[in-house]
Amino acid sequence: MNELRRRAIRLLARREYSRAELQRKLAAHGTEEDIANVLNQLETEGLLSDARAAGAYVRAHAGRFGATRLRQDLRSRGLDPQLADADLAELGDELERARAVWAKKFSATPADAREWARQARFLQSRGFSTEIIRKLLKHPQGEAA
Repeated sequence: MNELRRRAIRLLARREYSRAELQRKLAAHGTEEDIANVLNQLETEGLLSDARAAGAYVRAHAGRFGATRLRQDLRSRGLDPQLADADLAELGDELERARAVWAKKFSATPADAREWARQARFLQSRGFSTEIIRKLLKHPQGEAA
């Protein structure tokens, strides 16, 4: 059990993990009961927090992804996306973040329907909503929102 705790703390020292992620990482190194005890102990001590893990993930990836993608990624990590709602609200304007992502990838506005579709697919894959994509591709430089 001490070795299991040390392993969990070593993992948490590198980055924030959700309870579900840490449980998966420790699964090969102990019984379910021992793992649950260690995780409960870490939560009690404040070393393990799903809310903190969700916030850290959102802050680290907000520059590259839209809110939809961030919520989906949180779900896949075993976190409730509502844990990060406050962090998502602090990110600011989704359109501005989409504009920054678009500007890194594309240097010019879409010249034809094929290029428009390509740019829209890129932004959609990054988790930006259709409404945001339409606004952005209609006025990429933000001249007339």
